[in-house]
Amino acid sequence: MTNQSAALDRAFQALADPTRRAILARLGAGPASVSRLAEPFTMAMPTLLQHIRVLEQGGLIGTEKRGRRRICALRPEALRETEDWLARQRAAWEGRLDRLDAYLLSMKDETDGC
Repeated sequence: MTNQSAALDRAFQALADPTRRAILARLGAGPASVSRLAEPFTMAMPTLLQHIRVLEQGGLIGTEKRGRRRICALRPEALRETEDWLARQRAAWEGRLDRLDAYLLSMKDETDGC
């Protein structure tokens, strides 16, 4: 559980930055080279490479060296793990809110009956 929790922590840390989310959105269309990923950004290449490193450490992307180019690709299984965690949290909160709603309705019925 601790290992899984640490992986989830790294994934959410990687998702916390809008630049990294933009990189993931671009990779949703398919693998891309680092230079292709850098095109829409006005940041220095070392800064972009740091974002790529965080995404890779978070398990959200994989990189592969092909000749002189580094190709990045999404790792959908890691995204599914974060999505599964969010779905469990959503279900828990929906259950709590449903119980609160039922309790408030029962209280309303009691006060209406007096």
